[in-house]
Amino acid sequence: MDVKIEIKDLTVKSEEATILKNVNLSIYKNTILGLMGPAGSGKSTLISVINRMIDFEENLKVTGKVLIDGEDILDKEINPVLLRRRIGTVFAVPIPLPRSIFENVVYAPRLMGIKKMTQLNRIVEDSLRKAYLWDEVKDRLHTSALKLSGGQQQRLCLARALALQPEIILLDEPCSGLDPISTAKIEEALNELKKDYTIILVSNNTKQIARATDYAAFFILVN
Repeated sequence: MDVKIEIKDLTVKSEEATILKNVNLSIYKNTILGLMGPAGSGKSTLISVINRMIDFEENLKVTGKVLIDGEDILDKEINPVLLRRRIGTVFAVPIPLPRSIFENVVYAPRLMGIKKMTQLNRIVEDSLRKAYLWDEVKDRLHTSALKLSGGQQQRLCLARALALQPEIILLDEPCSGLDPISTAKIEEALNELKKDYTIILVSNNTKQIARATDYAAFFILVN
């Protein structure tokens, strides 16, 4: 299988502690990698390094390499904004915009300059279908996203990430606050999405890691 992301000797240090130490990891294209381990072991930090959200953290020193398709995304010449268009991220707590379901999904495409309504309609339907949400909301696309249930909001956030047509999807404990039915729908969606995307799933649920991922990496505390 082709390697999509190659992490080499990645170390992240703060002034007080070492968060990640000499991480070496190969992540294969069109697979789901599960990350698990105790709180504070650096799982979420790794997500932040890959999507370069770590840039907004102060007093952190990052060494090593993170290669995506052979290109080191930690290189200073890499534009992090353009990089994040290639990487969709879904966090533990769903944060829908205080807008309609439709406007949540098209928010980023509109920022990219897509204005044709036919194209926006297609993006909305395709993204919501991939997130296993279309059938539940297709008749109320112009109602507030805040009226959706927690599980639906999380799938909406997934659809919003998919609207940019990324290559990689990062999920940081996306099911931590969801009921079993909503969790099952997320997992079902991921199983289909891996046909087109490379996925990293952070979860402290060992059963979920066993069910939903192809490979798993266990993080330990380094301090």
